[in-house]
Amino acid sequence: MGSTFMGLETSKRGLQTQQSALYTTGHNISNANTLGYSRQRVNMEATSGFPGVGLNAGTMPGFLGTGVTAGSIQRIRDGFVDKQFRDETNKLGYWESRTDAISQMEDVLAEPSEYGLQQSLTDFWKSLGVLSTDPENGGARAVVVERGVAVADSFNYIHKSLKNIQDNLGKEIGASVNTINSILKQVGDLNKQITDVEPNGYMPNDLYDARDNLLDQLSQLVPIEVKYEKSGGNALAIAEGSVTVTIKTKGSEGLKVVEGKEFAQMRTKSVNTSSDNVNPNGDIEGFYLVKLNPDGSDMKVDRNMVEETGTPTYIRHEDFLDQGKLKSLVNSFGKDDGKGLYPEMIDKLNLMAQKFAEKFNEVHKSGTDSKGDKGLDFFVPSDGTISASTIKINSKIQDDPSRLAASDSATAEAGNGNNAKNLGDVLFDKDIDLGNDSVQSFFSGKIIGELGVKGQQAINMTKNAGTLLGAVSNRRDSISSVSLDEEMTNMISFQQAYNASARMITVVDETLDKIINGMGVVGR
Repeated sequence: MGSTFMGLETSKRGLQTQQSALYTTGHNISNANTLGYSRQRVNMEATSGFPGVGLNAGTMPGFLGTGVTAGSIQRIRDGFVDKQFRDETNKLGYWESRTDAISQMEDVLAEPSEYGLQQSLTDFWKSLGVLSTDPENGGARAVVVERGVAVADSFNYIHKSLKNIQDNLGKEIGASVNTINSILKQVGDLNKQITDVEPNGYMPNDLYDARDNLLDQLSQLVPIEVKYEKSGGNALAIAEGSVTVTIKTKGSEGLKVVEGKEFAQMRTKSVNTSSDNVNPNGDIEGFYLVKLNPDGSDMKVDRNMVEETGTPTYIRHEDFLDQGKLKSLVNSFGKDDGKGLYPEMIDKLNLMAQKFAEKFNEVHKSGTDSKGDKGLDFFVPSDGTISASTIKINSKIQDDPSRLAASDSATAEAGNGNNAKNLGDVLFDKDIDLGNDSVQSFFSGKIIGELGVKGQQAINMTKNAGTLLGAVSNRRDSISSVSLDEEMTNMISFQQAYNASARMITVVDETLDKIINGMGVVGR
């Protein structure tokens, strides 16, 4: 037979458990707007029935329930949805960064517009056309020179602006690598805290959230794979344990960057160099992994975070998947093979400026100026060889426009502007080593046209990735985020259960009062 006071103990457990549920509901409501917070619930479990199991246990028709207890407090997450979310996040990170890089390039080129290189070339061509019909006109000669200066300035401006953006992309790579290193260290530290707590039977839900929030941020920068390692001791079965983080690569073997409390750090340069080894000071060849010694110095490690001696292993940029912001930044900044969005565009501009200047000079030197002298080089380099950054007008012509060789006669033939026409035709000449293109078609097709296609592709892919991420994010929110309506419903439910348990205690109290004060008083 059960204890007379058994009802009190059962109801007391009900009070305590419902109170825990109410406190958890309050925690959820308080964190309704906290970034990365996952709603929590109390897993209620019925306590062991009476009598217990054993040879000496009493017998009765059935087990008598003894109440409820809070078995655990668990956050609500779906690991599969988390993986989907991170996969889509690093795709969006890649295309957002590429869209931004192309957008900045399009802003510099400013095509089509009234201020771009295309317009400068057109104005230059028109001025040569005017000069060809009136070569004795000093004003027309001055206009041609000024239009030529505008063409050179446009080349110089575009080259300088593209280099500035490229430098900024390099700084952004350094900032991203620093962010990755900081996240890896924080995840390692959280792993340590979690594995210290879990063996004692606790569920550090808020530490799990903090760790998952960091992993979400990391997935925007690089594609990652996460595995969980159970803690020992008296850890609960639903405890998550520590995470092992691996950066996915094109081969079957990734880069292990976090394992338990151990974490790696990324470097853009090998150890023992004069730079900080994080911010790139040249084209990117790949990334090195190191671990930090107690004194803060770098210790070379391989793909599995095992110390290695000799020449450090670096993981080539090509080995990384085309996902994540970091890969996109490097693709835009440039690699050691000379490929990359900005290096390739700068190379095209340099080639265009060089071939255009060479052909223009060749035609100009074939003519004669107004004094009957052979033409000089019209375009000259400010330093070294002619490129988009060095092209400028010959100062002798700029100071004296009469040196402009507009005539194709051997003498100063009045009214002869044939060479000015020939100079104008250079813009459309396909025999200038630009493939099968003229300067005009090379710029509009190989530079502006291809850039437009790449930009449109990047925008479309960004929209697609954003749409997919939005769908996955909504699905994850439907599972893990706090719904105030649901919490309000739960709060009322737990409150009523608490009130009912309290009422039960009152009933048991009145019952005991009858036994204690109302029985055995006959004859008093």
